[in-house]
Parts: sequence; structure tokens; C-alpha cells
Amino acid sequence: MTINRKVQTLDEFTLQQLRDFPLATGELSSLLRDIGLAAKRIHVEVNKAGLVDILGDTGSTNVQGEEVKKLDVFANNQMVGVLRHGISCAGIGSEELDDIVVFDDETSNKSKYVCLFDPLDGSSNIDVNVSIGTIFSVFKRVSELGKPAIEADFLQAGSNQVAAGYIIYGSSTMLVYATRRGVNGFTLDQSIGEFTLSHPDMKCPETGKMYSVNHGNFFQYEERVKKYITACQMKDSTNGGPYTQRYIGSMVSDVHRNLIKGGIFMYPGILDKPKGKLRLMYECNPCAFIVEVAGGKATNGQMRILDIVPTKLHQRTAFFTGSLKMMEELEGYLDGTLG
Repeated sequence: MTINRKVQTLDEFTLQQLRDFPLATGELSSLLRDIGLAAKRIHVEVNKAGLVDILGDTGSTNVQGEEVKKLDVFANNQMVGVLRHGISCAGIGSEELDDIVVFDDETSNKSKYVCLFDPLDGSSNIDVNVSIGTIFSVFKRVSELGKPAIEADFLQAGSNQVAAGYIIYGSSTMLVYATRRGVNGFTLDQSIGEFTLSHPDMKCPETGKMYSVNHGNFFQYEERVKKYITACQMKDSTNGGPYTQRYIGSMVSDVHRNLIKGGIFMYPGILDKPKGKLRLMYECNPCAFIVEVAGGKATNGQMRILDIVPTKLHQRTAFFTGSLKMMEELEGYLDGTLG
């Protein structure tokens, strides 16, 4: 059997990165490999969900007031478990849990990093076999090493992230993660059970022809957002349109498509939720970090997402992200210079 050595696994890639930085401790690389392990375990359950008793609701609600799916619980347990038993994470924050979980033991207290995650984004789509994902964010602690992590380690502006990423469980399972050095995508090769580098140095196209928004809420959006959506529909061939509307209902899927093909994703506030619905810490910060490193942009309609200093773990926000030129056009409508 011929082995293709051009294929680089996630482990090999992270080890190669370490060689480029002789003073690096390897903690971040270890943490990313732990997340990759959890992703592989979740992938197995997602792919056999219709065959086992893992579909449907648990009968409980999470801190967001949303119905908890059985696969939500499984994914959360896998993420918490691998990070707790690893050596590179001092604690976690999860969309499914009310509060942070501090791994208060000698090894974990020496760890430099904490991790926040949405264990299964788009879980309302589980029962109908639509792509879903896991989103994660890594921060360097601000508290003293050697002692347990504290809430302040988690409540940092998104610009302080050292890494962020997502795993999308679709026609293939893919892990995309960003550090300040760039964005790289790894596709799970099931024949060897490893994530392999498939999308090196990902760049978000400057523009695109797709916009993602929930049109069912159109009449609840503020007037300036409605004007931009209408402009997307009214464009002609002379100004790059009309745009095609694509909305999956799993944010990670919409953001992933736009990252590769170009486009814009919008989740504005509505009349009864003017501050927005998406979670800043678990969804918006990591996606904004990835898109910005890839050359795109992300705002809440008024300011850069990564500049928001959070005041609580489950803080919500409006969210707009995507290709640079499309985002600049959107901002023209939001500040009144266009439309």
C-alpha cells in the first residue's frame, strides 16, 4: 500500500507549527487536538443519530430557555470530558451550562487557557438531518497561573482570543480553526480516523452573491436593515446582483459557506429582542475572529464584534459578518450614507 505523505493530519500540522516557534509550550496545540478528539466522537453519534435513541428533546430547557436535544447533551459532555481530562485547559464555559466549570486540580490550574463553546449549533435541525456544528473559542487567562480560573478569564473582549474555530457535521465533517497566523480547514478522513489538511490558509472572498438572513422576521427588522435586504434583492447585473438568498438555520453552516464562496450572514435584532438573539461568547466572537483573520468583517451593526467587552457569560447580540466589500455596503445602509 502506498502512503500519501502529502496528506498532513491535524496532529502533524500543529506539531509543525510548534517547530516554527521554538519557545512555544505546546499547550494550545494540545488543546486543539483535544477538541479534535471530541469532534470525532460527536461526528460518530451525528452520523448514526437516526439509528439510535439520540434524536429528539430531553424534556428540559437550557439557560437560554431553549429545548435541549439529546445530542446537545451528548456533545456538551464530550467537549467537557476531553478538556477536563486533558492538560491544557483551566476551565470551560458552555452555552448549555448556567455557569463556568473550573477544572480545579494541580495540572489544570497551571494551564494558560480557558475555552468557551457552543457544543451543537443549529440543534433544532438535528431531527431533520440538516448540517449542524460545534463552535469554540480559546482565551489566555488573565488570572494567576497555579490557581483556579475565575470568571474574568472568560469575560474578555473577543479581540483577546488566541484561537477560535468550528466543526461542521455535513456531507463531510470539517474542522476549521484560526489563530492570528491564519485560518486552516481539516476534513475528517474516516478511513484513518484523522482530520487532514484540506483547506490551507483560507481567505474569505472580498465579495460574493449570497446573503443569509431569516426572511420570516423581515417586518420586525429596523428600517435600515430592511433597506439593505431589499437592495440585495433589487440589484441587477450592472452592480453585482441580484444576490441569492441562502439561509440554513445553522449559523456555522451559513458562515462556513460564505467563508469559502463569499457572502454575508445577518442576524439582526427584532422588535421583541432588539439586542439580538445569538450568544456573543459562544457563537459570535469565535465566528467573528475566524472571518476577520480570513479577511472579512463582523459587527453588531454599531461596532466591531471583537471590541465588545462582555458583562455576562450568556450575553446576546445582533450579528453581521461576511465578505469585506459586502459588509462595507451594509454599513453604508446602517449609518445612513446609502439607501
